[in-house]
Amino acid sequence: MEENIIINKLFRLANKAYNKGEIPVSALLIRNNKIVAQAYNQKEKKYDITAHAEILTIKKSAKKLRRWNLSDCDLYVTLKPCSMCMEIIKQSRIRNVFYLLDKLDYKHDFTKTKLQKINYDLDKENYQQLLSKFFQNMR
Repeated sequence: MEENIIINKLFRLANKAYNKGEIPVSALLIRNNKIVAQAYNQKEKKYDITAHAEILTIKKSAKKLRRWNLSDCDLYVTLKPCSMCMEIIKQSRIRNVFYLLDKLDYKHDFTKTKLQKINYDLDKENYQQLLSKFFQNMR
């Protein structure tokens, strides 16, 4: 698929998001030179912090292709994916991510949340065994 077509589609979707009061970010997932799915941010509409364009596009693609592994697909986005989206992209095994702009300078990451490990040894070993057993069964 021609890059001009992809970029024009991304701009149209970003404008649609903007007109609906959403952050104007959009994404397309391409497989075999065809659009599998597309989306724009819908965090405000859905009252859902995870409703970023990338995640919505990945979810639609996985449903349409009936698989979570998207290793034969490329993702195109208008803005460099945030850390949450990048982790979902990595987990879905997407081959390449192409983006138009880096994160805006005035857009800051929120780092007020503290991550703390629970110091509780009672069932830690049982949980570790459960995880190990699950992944052994997957092989």
